[in-house]
Amino acid sequence: MTEARTRIALVTGAGSGIGRAATLALLADGWSVALAGRHPDTLAETVALAGGNAARTLLARTDVTDPGSVDALFAAIRDRFGRLDLLFNNAGTNVSGVTLEDLGFDDWNRVVSVNLTGMFLCAQGAFRMMRAQSPRGGRIINNGSISAHAPRPDSIAYTVTKHGVTGMTKTLSLDGRAFDIACGQIDIGNAATAISSAMQTGAKQAAGHLAVEPMMDIADVGRSIVFMASLPLDTNVPFMTVMANKMPFLGRG
Repeated sequence: MTEARTRIALVTGAGSGIGRAATLALLADGWSVALAGRHPDTLAETVALAGGNAARTLLARTDVTDPGSVDALFAAIRDRFGRLDLLFNNAGTNVSGVTLEDLGFDDWNRVVSVNLTGMFLCAQGAFRMMRAQSPRGGRIINNGSISAHAPRPDSIAYTVTKHGVTGMTKTLSLDGRAFDIACGQIDIGNAATAISSAMQTGAKQAAGHLAVEPMMDIADVGRSIVFMASLPLDTNVPFMTVMANKMPFLGRG
C-alpha cells in the first residue's frame, strides 16, 4: 500500500449511515476520500463533519445503477487523485417488512439494481483502474450483511442480493490475485443508524414475535473498515463479521 498521505479511497453511499462512518474514519486515518451518492446535500453533510480533513475529499453525485454515472465517477477520481487504493462498495437499499407474496416487482428490481448490479459496476470500475495504475493494485471491501449468512423474516430481496455479494467477493478475490487487487467483505449486524432504528423498538424474529435487539456504535464499524483497509496487499481479510455482542444472530429461534 502507498504511504498514508497518498492513499485514495472511494466510498459509495457516503451520505449517511455506514458510508458516512467509514468516510470519517478513513479521513481521520489520513486517507483522501471520494464520496459517492445520489444526494449532494447529504454528501456535503458528511464532509462538514470531517472538519479539517474536508480538504482531502471529492464529492461525486452518482447513481450506482447507471453505467454512465459510474464511469463518470471513476473519471473524476482519476482526474483529481490519479489513482485509487480502496473501494468501500457500500451503497445499498432495502424493502423492509414485506411478505414474499406482497413484494412488488419494481421493489424487487430496485433492490437488485442497487445491491447487486450497483456493486458490480463499482467493483468493475475499481478493478479496471487498479489493474492499470502504477503502482498496480488496491483493495475492494464489499458491504455484505449478516443477511449474507442467515435471513430475517420477510427479507427475500435484501437477503438474496447479500448472498450474491458474497459470490462477488469470492470471485473478485480470485480474479484480483494476478493484479495485486485484494477483495474482502464486511458483514455488519445491528449498527445504530437511522435505518436500523426500528430494531430498538422491536424487530421480527424467526419465530414470528417482536423483540428489541442490542445495537453497537456505528463508529466501531468505521474502525473495522480502517483495519481491513490498512493491511498490506499481500494480506487480506476475506470476511469479517462485526456485530452487537448480544444480538440474537449466533443462536436459534
